Amino acid sequence: QVRLVESGGGLVQPGGSLRLSCAASGFTFSSWTMRWYRQVPGKERDLVASITGAGDRTNYVDSVKGRFTISRDNAKNTVSLQMNSLKAEDTAVYYCNVEIGLFQRDTYWGQGTQVTVSS
Repeated sequence: QVRLVESGGGLVQPGGSLRLSCAASGFTFSSWTMRWYRQVPGKERDLVASITGAGDRTNYVDSVKGRFTISRDNAKNTVSLQMNSLKAEDTAVYYCNVEIGLFQRDTYWGQGTQVTVSS
């Protein structure tokens, strides 16, 4: 059974930093791209960052480039999102995501972790 569990959210002042983590289980972690999404109330869930199974390629939405870093530890089955220089507009619920399968992909989500950037 695939399970994704996020942690590390909280309240931080503008300009501050947070590190989110996602513990994965129930699948061959190193085989699949992992993603972080975020969602604010009333809006769609948006992709923030992704990292390939080997960790050799990463992608970011333009609004977080240079501030956020996605990384993974395949020995520990974890993926992290280091968020620096946080802005109020980064406030959202952050979700860990994986899509598993070659011809038919099954999508899995964690429960989400709230990040609030406010003074």
